Amino acid sequence: MSSMLDHQSEHAQTAAAGLTVFAAVMLLIAGFLDVFRGVSAIVNDTVYVSAPDYVYKFSLAGWGWVHLFLGIAAIMVGVGLFKVSTWARVLGIAIAALLLISNFLFIPYYPLWSIVVMALCAFVIWGLCVVRQE
Repeated sequence: MSSMLDHQSEHAQTAAAGLTVFAAVMLLIAGFLDVFRGVSAIVNDTVYVSAPDYVYKFSLAGWGWVHLFLGIAAIMVGVGLFKVSTWARVLGIAIAALLLISNFLFIPYYPLWSIVVMALCAFVIWGLCVVRQE
């Protein structure tokens, strides 16, 4: 019986580590996408559409700085997630939630890209929340 419990515990730890690595990679991808979006918005790229009557309207450069800082934070936390530490998991969930909210608010400017990054952030949150410690 003990052997069976040890095997299940070993399997659970392997799955938890795999989900954390998955979340780390997804957070790194979302972070890099947000850094690219931030730089693009700061230099006033013409890729973005104008949303004149949008409630959460900032200047395009303002949105660029928000995305740039969140992207850098996501990259830093994503690298920290490879250590499979609790602090990195908590910060990963927080940063992914902030990225998800900022991308939701950015939908009128670039809908497809925002929805893709929101999906990546949702996977990160899922991957980090289902990990259970023994």
